[in-house]
Amino acid sequence: MCGIAGIVDGTGGLVDGASVHRMCQTIVHRGPDDEGIYAQGAVGLGMRRLSIIDLSGGRQPIHNEDETIWVVFNGEIYNFPELRSELEGRGHQFYTHSDTEVIVHLYEEMGAECVRKLRGMFAIALYDKRRNSLLLARDRLGKKPLHYALDRGRLLFGSEIKTILAVAPELAEISDEGLLQYMYFGYINDPLTAFRAIHKLPPGYLLEYAGGKIAVRQYWDLPGFGSHAAATEDEFLHELETRLAEAVRIRLISDVPLGAMLSGGVDSSLVVALMARASSAPVKTFSIGFRNQRFDETAYARKVAEKFGTDHHEMIVDPDIEETLAFLSGTLEEPFGDSSMLPTYQVCRMARKYVTVALSGDGGDELFAGYDRYALAMKRRELNWVPQGVGNFYRRHIHPRVPSGMYGRNRAWNVLLSTRDRYLDDVSDLPALHREQSIFSEDFLATAARLPDPLGAFQNFYDNAPASDTLSRLMYLDVKTYLAGDILTKVDRMSMATSLEVRVPLLDHVFVEWAAAMPVEWKFRNGNKKYVLKKLAERLGIPGEVLHRPKRGFQLPLVDWMRNELKETLGILLEPRTEQRGYFSKQAVRTLLNEHMRGRRDRSGTLWRMLVLELWHRNFLEAGKFVPTSASGDGGRAKVQANPDSARLRH
Repeated sequence: MCGIAGIVDGTGGLVDGASVHRMCQTIVHRGPDDEGIYAQGAVGLGMRRLSIIDLSGGRQPIHNEDETIWVVFNGEIYNFPELRSELEGRGHQFYTHSDTEVIVHLYEEMGAECVRKLRGMFAIALYDKRRNSLLLARDRLGKKPLHYALDRGRLLFGSEIKTILAVAPELAEISDEGLLQYMYFGYINDPLTAFRAIHKLPPGYLLEYAGGKIAVRQYWDLPGFGSHAAATEDEFLHELETRLAEAVRIRLISDVPLGAMLSGGVDSSLVVALMARASSAPVKTFSIGFRNQRFDETAYARKVAEKFGTDHHEMIVDPDIEETLAFLSGTLEEPFGDSSMLPTYQVCRMARKYVTVALSGDGGDELFAGYDRYALAMKRRELNWVPQGVGNFYRRHIHPRVPSGMYGRNRAWNVLLSTRDRYLDDVSDLPALHREQSIFSEDFLATAARLPDPLGAFQNFYDNAPASDTLSRLMYLDVKTYLAGDILTKVDRMSMATSLEVRVPLLDHVFVEWAAAMPVEWKFRNGNKKYVLKKLAERLGIPGEVLHRPKRGFQLPLVDWMRNELKETLGILLEPRTEQRGYFSKQAVRTLLNEHMRGRRDRSGTLWRMLVLELWHRNFLEAGKFVPTSASGDGGRAKVQANPDSARLRH
């Protein structure tokens, strides 16, 4: 596991190692153990290493026999022993025992198509001297991030946006389209970022750069949903257990201590149960909880730990919210509105004291219909009898005239939508612009009116899903958006902030392909979410009280904290400095704060995302956190302060 960065100058200009070093210095947290740089001619590749496999010999960049192919790589390839054996049988010679080296030799055989053979999580940058080309590749589900920008004939890339801004701070120009998407969903989905000139490589995509031109193409997508032939429950359970056990087993390869995140939910409990069965020693498990019993799930995690005899570690955290939020908003290069990043960061921080690698249960909700919103969406299909013309008339002519504070106003908007759009309205974080415009400034609304509708790409995923039933379409939509843009982004950023590698067995792509093709009735039956997963959990002996309880998610007591610990911090939303950003109506912000503080309404979600946006401006952009304070080879301190004006919305 590591972080990668680099430059390819399409104009033929020289790339110096000091520039690549500056890029790498911004991601030391991703790889605190080592740094490696290849800089020759117009190409520079860099990496920061967190040593996991082949501790002494796996130093990157890695090359082939004649040093015509060079690679830097972030992630893990779990089938590398089999691939290595095949390649050695065809005459390839290896000089390390690392998984990275199979990539260069596989590329020699297959070119860019080599990524189809890789089973794991990865962000890859491979330079081919003979073709004078660069290949960038991102894993199928988006577990590892990869960003790029074309700047004055140079292709810049890196695991994090700050690697690019370290050598091109002028690219810190806000993307109105990216921030508009944040307003809707609380995250910015690929290929957009918060910066106009910087892009995310989408999951399952390749980028090839040669002759000064970029070509981006998809190499993988989810297969058809529900295509498995009918089978009995015992047959499905047996195959589910076999496949998931294999996905867990291959993720236990490590030369450093390894453990598991245990939330007390179905998915993480399944992973721990299968780890315990495959391990000769007790599995190290980690849980955190909160003093507020409504949000504390440590009792459930403890039951699972006791059942499977794990070496369990738990902590009741009472964090300094302001300090933690200030730190995280200074490290995240985009505004990120999922408040569960705070407990995720805390559990990663605790786990890192004991292990370097941890397995998690992420992905089960998207694959097996685990979210409450799926059940709600299926139930609300009964509202579809209302003609769309009636809904259109209400939204266009009646809704704007109903006072914004009236109870039921937004409910009426929602129920008169189609199933697809009703679901998207449900998952919108800040009030969607077309539904509730009073919260935004007139300038921001004018800007938004000129931009593509943020719902468009999400609607296309639903409409073009390889599925015939509504629920499978919703799950496909979430895999392509929420899973990659929110869940996996959160896991990657919070774990890497503590130099912890997290592996996700449920998102093994071989397992994902099989699970997607499972008939939908095995995932959601008579309102019972994760039907077949829970049946497997029962078979493995996971306690019933863990399986049959309301789903809470990994959340903080945000409502209470915003009325107490964060009350003073929220005051920055009314400061002139915040108002000058040009996003929100000051009067609307006052109203939201008053309603929440008086207990009239719970506005914690909206206020949280406003707060995160403002702290991102202050603690990342204006603080110039993307430029290293020093770098060897540049004569000492070389800090370039970001221009505060670049942190403002451009109209």
